[in-house]
Amino acid sequence: MAFIRKQQREQQLQLYSKERFSLLLLNLEEFYFEQHTANHIQHKGSQNERKVRGSFKICSKSVIFEPDAISEPIIKIPLRDCIKIGRHGENGASRHFVKTKSGWISLIFCQVYFIKEHNIIAPYKIERGNIEYVFELDVSGKVEDVVETLLQLHRASCLDKLGDQTAMITAILQSRLARTSFDKNRFQSVSEKLHMECKAEMVTPLVTNPGHACITDTNLYFQPLNGYPKLVVQIALQDVRRIYKRRHGLMPLGLEVFCTEDDLCSDIYLKFYEPQDRDDLYFYLATYLEHHVAERTAESYTLQWQRGHLSNRQYLLHLNSLADRSCSDLSQYPVFPWIISDYRSSELDLSNPGTFRDLSKPVGALNKERLERLLTRYKEMPEPRFMYGSHYSSPGYVLFYLVRIAPEYMLCLQNGRFDHADRMFNSIAETWKNCLDGATDFKELIPEFYGDDVSFLVNSLKLDLGKRQGGQMVDDVGLPPWARSPEDFLQKSKDALESSYVSEHLHEWIDLIFGYKQRGSDAVGAHNVFHPLTYEGGVDLNSIEDTDEKVAMLTQILEFGQTPKQLFVTPHPRRITPKFKSVSETSSYNTSIADSPVSPGEESFEDLTEESRTLAWNNITKLQLHEHCKIHKEAITGIAVSGNGSSVFTTSQDSTLKMFSKESKMLQRSISFSNMALSSCLLLPGDATVISSSWDNNVYFYSIAFGRRQDTLMGHDDAVSKICWQDNRLYSASWDSTVKVWSGVPAEMPGTKRHQFDLLAELEHEVSVDTINLNAASTLLVSGTREGTVNIWDLTTATVLHQIPCHSGAVSDTAFSPGNRHVVSTGEDGCLNVIDVQTGMLISSMTSEEPQRCFIWDGNYVLSGSQSGELLVWDLIGGKISERIQGHTGAVTCVWMNEQCSSVITGGEDRQVMFWKLQY
Repeated sequence: MAFIRKQQREQQLQLYSKERFSLLLLNLEEFYFEQHTANHIQHKGSQNERKVRGSFKICSKSVIFEPDAISEPIIKIPLRDCIKIGRHGENGASRHFVKTKSGWISLIFCQVYFIKEHNIIAPYKIERGNIEYVFELDVSGKVEDVVETLLQLHRASCLDKLGDQTAMITAILQSRLARTSFDKNRFQSVSEKLHMECKAEMVTPLVTNPGHACITDTNLYFQPLNGYPKLVVQIALQDVRRIYKRRHGLMPLGLEVFCTEDDLCSDIYLKFYEPQDRDDLYFYLATYLEHHVAERTAESYTLQWQRGHLSNRQYLLHLNSLADRSCSDLSQYPVFPWIISDYRSSELDLSNPGTFRDLSKPVGALNKERLERLLTRYKEMPEPRFMYGSHYSSPGYVLFYLVRIAPEYMLCLQNGRFDHADRMFNSIAETWKNCLDGATDFKELIPEFYGDDVSFLVNSLKLDLGKRQGGQMVDDVGLPPWARSPEDFLQKSKDALESSYVSEHLHEWIDLIFGYKQRGSDAVGAHNVFHPLTYEGGVDLNSIEDTDEKVAMLTQILEFGQTPKQLFVTPHPRRITPKFKSVSETSSYNTSIADSPVSPGEESFEDLTEESRTLAWNNITKLQLHEHCKIHKEAITGIAVSGNGSSVFTTSQDSTLKMFSKESKMLQRSISFSNMALSSCLLLPGDATVISSSWDNNVYFYSIAFGRRQDTLMGHDDAVSKICWQDNRLYSASWDSTVKVWSGVPAEMPGTKRHQFDLLAELEHEVSVDTINLNAASTLLVSGTREGTVNIWDLTTATVLHQIPCHSGAVSDTAFSPGNRHVVSTGEDGCLNVIDVQTGMLISSMTSEEPQRCFIWDGNYVLSGSQSGELLVWDLIGGKISERIQGHTGAVTCVWMNEQCSSVITGGEDRQVMFWKLQY
């Protein structure tokens, strides 16, 4: 998983630099400034005097000496514990902090740490007392400056107030950065053009490294101030695939760069001192990437996940990344849910709902008795109130799980100590039980539980993690009875994550962590309220003037845990799971979709089961013009085709309804109902009657057999813009801001008594309605208005379910997906939007450079007609326009496709009717 790969990368860098030293030997919020080759003079002046060769490193709060010999321990001397810094005297230095002109530096202190003796990772050994160490620097001319630096840093470390310490150290750091700049000799090419340079810090888990960032026309560089772990980090812009603005310490200062499509482990994470520097560098990167990679949104990933083109694990990884969770920042490490609740059975039954945790509740609400106690405290608490005193994700919790592969991180976080043996990550079952019953334990899981690398479960480093009260040593993590091995445990955990139950309920957990139940009254109702400091925007650090308070608050924010950035403000849609794969098939399924975003034979979970139709839509980009004709004097507005495909009916703004024979290629009829434009047409079942809507406020019924108008419905107070017919009901939309539902059938033959249509419902809108569409069951209707709002109506109650203002201009066309789970809309703004019917959530929005007037779609692909006359093929899963097909010389105004998806007819403002065929 991500952290493991990060570890491997850092180990490679240490091998490159041949150092045992790492930034993890520093305290939190400490900086490494410089190093000097030196000798540690042991037992100076005695017969046992010896020199230990190594590197003398100056850090903002300590001095670290790293011996060349790995048998010798690394020495760390906190500056605050120093009693004297200066020249070594014959009888001990007699003057306080004496400056020296020799190559020797004397440090007298009361406490020293010994680390990694024999290169073994273990808790730090501490020696206390009045101790003197003498170091001999190779270049004596630098000693004066070194001592001056140590004295200055010592003064900072001894200040009473933490805020004053931080301010002084920050001033020293900024002064060093101001005196240096990026070494342009490090450019890969002399022809590179510099765009910008600024001060920044490279972020790694728990620690940061200051230096200079710069970007050229071909590369992004970071040069550490201290030259560690190498002199310069270089990333070629052509390798960059994703960039994200990050909040670091709840401040908009971070930028993370990825050279991979899906990996959660970034190539560099930079923290800037000014938001403008971050935004400027992001702009240069984004400008370069604009034509190389499509920017992804949470909604676009949601659509892919709903359709099964992303696994549950992949989707959660994407959401974490979009919500500012990064494996480079342990305070915002990716969060994954507990899935399994059964850690006692000998066999794991993934077909039993009782095997799973209730994903609609946060961990703190899973135990009813504990929740009642917490709610009692919550009600008695003064504002601001919170239900849980600890978070579900924090650096301590992350390292609790990862201590076996990241022991140095744990030692860094806990000042050189491991946790008490009985509080370690000893067993999966124990950890789950404590999360259910513990008074302060509400933690979720991390991605490693659903990965492939078992190393975080195995004590492969043979670390001495302590002895438990029962006498047993802490070693490998205890597994549940149903897991035969660590590999088996991870495989079954992955199977559980991709199971039908989780696929059907994962949206409930997403609502809690990333969605609308994260904040406000919905969070209170879901028992999902954490401390205010954990939320984005919960505190404005810039408004805090007291430096001590500011530093303390920032430390609390970083160590306590942070709630992810909120991605959704409406209920998250469910996953589409008909005929979902069995558990035994899940593993191979996940492998296939990891290799390819669209697996063969699984293009859509919509109700399109005919192989020929699926094949047709897969080849929609191969649409070719077969023939065309011009039979109207004005723009075409509607197309209807008889069941056998022989007759084509079209309406036009020239006020005529025309009937054209595909076989003879002859115009057979031309009918005029009024002197105003006709806006749409359709054929009633049986192909005996054509219905046309008109700008004269009427709907006309024309008998094909008798060649006459047989009924007129005077139904509106303004132009009728669109009509639909289903189950003997007529649905008419109008510029008078209504959609009306009528019951009745037209007269069977001309001359008989005209039928009385009964008005069943009137759906009121605030503005003109330009388009409508029905779902297959006639229970839902979608309408699009002139002001850009899409409305989804429940026809059984005649009430609006969702109003989605998703276009900046008029809505041109709308339609339900074949499975009725989504609605697509197009508009004058050039946008193509996908809306989840259940929640009303806008889950995808793609844009073209011109208005889109009409479309048809199968659930994954959209064929739309544009203002310029082109037909565009939109790949909703890929989030791109995959083909442009030149057709009309004016706007494409209407489009029709036969049931077999083998034939397409379009009409346009150029008065042309075009006939298209798919080429296989």
